[in-house]
Amino acid sequence: MLFFALIFTSSLQAQPLVTIQTVAVGDQGNAVDNTGYGRVVYDYNISKYEVTIGQYTAFLNAVAATNDPYGLYNARMATDLNSAGITKVESSGSFSYSALGSGSRPISYVNWFDAARFANWMNNGATVGASTETGAYTLNGATAGIITKNAGATWWIPSEDEWYKAAYYKGGGTNAGYWRFPTQSVDSPGNFIGGLANQANYYTGVFAVTLQPNYSTAQNYLTDVGVFSTSPGAYGTFDQGGNVAEWNDAVVSSGRGRRGGGWANNYSRMESFYHDNIDPRTENAEIGFRMATVPEPSTYALLLMAGAGALWMARRRR
Repeated sequence: MLFFALIFTSSLQAQPLVTIQTVAVGDQGNAVDNTGYGRVVYDYNISKYEVTIGQYTAFLNAVAATNDPYGLYNARMATDLNSAGITKVESSGSFSYSALGSGSRPISYVNWFDAARFANWMNNGATVGASTETGAYTLNGATAGIITKNAGATWWIPSEDEWYKAAYYKGGGTNAGYWRFPTQSVDSPGNFIGGLANQANYYTGVFAVTLQPNYSTAQNYLTDVGVFSTSPGAYGTFDQGGNVAEWNDAVVSSGRGRRGGGWANNYSRMESFYHDNIDPRTENAEIGFRMATVPEPSTYALLLMAGAGALWMARRRR
C-alpha cells in the first residue's frame, strides 16, 4: 500500500512539460577504440533523438516567458530560414514562443550554456519556473567560462566518451569493436530520406532535403529526428551523424566538444576519427544537442520496491 500511496502522491505533483525518449547504453567497461575514445565503465541512458524544436519551445515558454536574461532564445531561430524553428511574440510584457513548421526537427542556434540550462531544467522537473541555474551544472548566471557537471546529476550533456560509445560502439559485449560511422557502417552513408539503411542528413555533393547541389538561403535543410528510420546506432540512437552537430561535455582548453557533423558538412565530420572543440558561446544553424541520463530502473527493481513496501506495511500492522 505504501508503494501505491507513493505513486498516487507523485501523480499529484506537477508533471514535466517535456518527455525525452532515451535508449539504454550497457556493456559497461567496454574496450576503448583506437581513437582513444568510447570506454565507459557504467551503464547510462542517452536521448534517442536530438533535442527538438518542440521540446525547446516548451522549455522557453516555461522559463523565459517574462524575461530571458541568459539569451536562451536567439532571434536567428526565426529568421535563419535554413533552420528556422521558433518564433517569439511579445504581449503586455510577456513572451510566448511557437514552433515554426515541424517541431520534430532538431533545435539549433543553441550554445553550450543553453544546453546546460536545459539539462538543469530537466533535473529540476521540467516544469514552469523550474531552475535553470543549479542541478546538473552550477551556473548561477554564468554565460562564459568552463563549468563542469555536478555529482548526482540526473540529466546532463553527454561526455565525449558517452556520446562516442552510443554513436560508434557495436555493442553486445565488452570487446565488440567500433563502427566508423554512427549508422552501424564502415562505409560513408548516403543521404536519401526514408527507409534505406546507412543514410544521414549531410552534404554528399547534394543536400539531403533537396537532392540538389545548389545552396539556398530560403531553404530549410533540417529533417525530422529519426526520419532515417533504418539508420540507427547500435543502441538505437538516431542522427548522431548529420542533421545538426552536437555539443558534448569535453573540455579542451577554453572550448567544449562537438561531434557528429551537420546538414552542410561532408562525411568526414561524421567519422569516429573526427572531433573538435569550439567556443561554448557559439550559436549557429548547425549545432544542437542531446541529453544523457541515469539508467531507468528495471521492472524487476520496481517489483522489489513494491514488495518491500507491502512487507513494511504488513509489519507495521502487527
